[in-house]
Amino acid sequence: MDWAVERRWLLLAFFGFAAIYAVPLTTLAWLDWRPVAFAVYEGAALLQWYAREHVILCLLPAFLVAGGMAVYIPQAVVLRHLGAEANRWVALGVASVSGTVLAVCSCTVLPLFGGLYKRGAGIGPAVAFLYTGPAINVIAIVMTAKVLGVQLGIARAVAAIVFAIVIGLIMHSIFGRNGNAAGFKALPDSEFRAGRTALLFGAMMAVLVFANWAVVSAEDQSPWAAVAAAKWWLTGGFAALLAVVLVVGFHWRPIPLVLVGAVVVALALVAPDEPQLAFLAGLAGLVLVGLKSGADAQDWMAETWGFAKQILPLLLAGVFVAGFLLGRPGEEGLIPPGWIATAVGGEGLAANLFASVVGSLMYFATLTEVPIVQALRGAGMGEGPSLTLLLAGPALSLPNMLAIRSIMGNARTAVYVALVVVMATVSGLIYGSIVG
Repeated sequence: MDWAVERRWLLLAFFGFAAIYAVPLTTLAWLDWRPVAFAVYEGAALLQWYAREHVILCLLPAFLVAGGMAVYIPQAVVLRHLGAEANRWVALGVASVSGTVLAVCSCTVLPLFGGLYKRGAGIGPAVAFLYTGPAINVIAIVMTAKVLGVQLGIARAVAAIVFAIVIGLIMHSIFGRNGNAAGFKALPDSEFRAGRTALLFGAMMAVLVFANWAVVSAEDQSPWAAVAAAKWWLTGGFAALLAVVLVVGFHWRPIPLVLVGAVVVALALVAPDEPQLAFLAGLAGLVLVGLKSGADAQDWMAETWGFAKQILPLLLAGVFVAGFLLGRPGEEGLIPPGWIATAVGGEGLAANLFASVVGSLMYFATLTEVPIVQALRGAGMGEGPSLTLLLAGPALSLPNMLAIRSIMGNARTAVYVALVVVMATVSGLIYGSIVG
C-alpha cells in the first residue's frame, strides 16, 4: 500500500470526523425548524452522537480486529472450521453461538464479519455470525428479561439462535461457496501458532467488549453492575495483556509500547471523565508502532485501513439517513413516532411486518432496543411486534445494509435482509398467537 497516497485520504477522514464530532449542533436546537429542516438536524445530531459514542470505542478497535484476521489467521484455518466444505452443522453452531459474547451493534459487527468472510468463511456461518453478534448477547438477554419480562427474554434468545442457523442454511443452499475468499496476504500456515494468535485476538476482543460495557443504574446490584464499575480497569488490563502478547509473541519492540502506555495512563489521570481521549491515544499509538514494526504488522495496519475506507463512509451516510427519517430515540425525524406506535399495536400480520421493516431501517445502539421497545409497549405495542422488533432491529439498520452490500454484493445482501424481515415477522406472529 502506498501510504504517501493514502495519507491524503487519512487526513481527509480525520478532519471530517473531527468536524462531525465537534460541531456545536446544540446551539441550533432553539431555531424554529420546519419539518424537513428539523429532520436534517436530527440526522446530523444522530450522526454526531454516533461519532462520539461508537466510532472510537466500537468501530476503530473492530477494524483492528478485522485487519488482524486478514493477516494473522491463515485462510486454511478458517476454511477448516467455517468454510463451505466444513461440517455444516458444526460451523453454523459455532457461528450462531459465538455472537453471544459480543455486546456490539449492527454496525460494529461489520468489520468482524468482513474479516471472517474475506478469509474464506462459508456464506452460511458468516451471516450466522453477522446476525447473532448484535441480535443476541448475554447482557442483552438479561436486560430484556429484567425489563420486558422473562418470557420475552427467553423467546428472544431461542428465536435468535434458531434464526441464525436457519438463515445460514438458506444462504448456503442459495449461494453455496464463498466466492470472495481471496486476495489477502497472510502468514504461511507453517508460521501460524494458535496459542499466540488466540491470546492476541482474545485480548483485542476483551478490550472491545469491556470498553463498550453498558453503564447500569446505581441501584443495580447484579454482577453486571460490578463489571460496569470496573470496566476501564478491565479494559486497561487487557490492553496491557495485548502489549505483552505483541512483544513476546510477535516480536514488537517493547519501548515504543511502554511509551504509548505511559501516554494513555497520563491522559486517563488528567481527564478521567473523558476516557475516549485515552482510548483513542492508545489506538493511535498501536497503529503508529505497528507501522514501524515488521512486515506482518504493517500488513495488519494496511488491512485495517482498507476495512475502514470500505465500511465507514457508508455507515456514516446511513446513520444520517436513519436519523433524518426516524430521528434519535425519543426525538422526531421526518416520520412522526406516533405513527409508528399506532402501527405496531395488536398482533396481526400488518403490525408485525411494520415492526420488522421499521426495525430493520432504524439504527439501534447496543442495548438501546430494550428501552425503546419498553416505551412502545407503553404506547400499546403488542407482544408479537415486541419480539419482532427485538429480532430485526438490533441485527439490521440502514447503515448496516449499505456496508454489507459493499462486502458481499447486492444479491446476497438482498436475500439476507429479506430473510431477517420475514423470519422476524413470522416469529412475532407465532409468539403473539401464543401469549398475546
